[in-house]
Amino acid sequence: MNRPDSDFAQELVTCMQALTELGLNTGRSGNASVRIDNNRYAITPSGVHPRELNAAQIVELDLAELELPPDKNPSSEWRMHRDIFTSFDDTGAIVHTHSNAATALACMRQTIPAFHYMVAVAGGDSIVCAPYATFGSAELSEHAVHALQGRRACLLANHGLLATGNTLLDAVDLAQEVEQLAFQYLMCLNAGNPAILSKEEMSEVLEKFKRYGKRTG
Repeated sequence: MNRPDSDFAQELVTCMQALTELGLNTGRSGNASVRIDNNRYAITPSGVHPRELNAAQIVELDLAELELPPDKNPSSEWRMHRDIFTSFDDTGAIVHTHSNAATALACMRQTIPAFHYMVAVAGGDSIVCAPYATFGSAELSEHAVHALQGRRACLLANHGLLATGNTLLDAVDLAQEVEQLAFQYLMCLNAGNPAILSKEEMSEVLEKFKRYGKRTG
């Protein structure tokens, strides 16, 4: 996968501004990254509000780097983004948000079960909540990678939401879908105990999702 260097930085700026406009992030929270090629990725900087963000502030890093270069100021979650890219070759972009409903469930340390078949949009029969670890830590990165096994999105306990995709647009779309599911699940919990689809029922859905959104003729 190779991308023109002139494109990725502005795409990340646009992505962060879109996450704010969509209500998936507020203030300086959240971050996003994109794989440039097999050796490099780009990530949003630390502590910059989306309205003040510009392409020159986007940070390019080497996927082989295990320590943060002292002359660069990427998001505090750079390690988590790097480890996801190196663990999942098909991941081209990542967004991390503190959206309201998903974060509320994350603070309850609540995995989203198959209360609705659309949970399959994240790739599995549930959307896993990863255990808590301090932001920016190697431990959090390990938890996130584990929670994403066989899935494209997860919650981070007492923290927020991670969504991945082939492109930034894919990742943002998935973040929206998961936030909507989180909101609906919270409504169900408020009303009582929602019925949960069985593994067999979700297996059928997941099989159908292999063709979801694709032309058949």
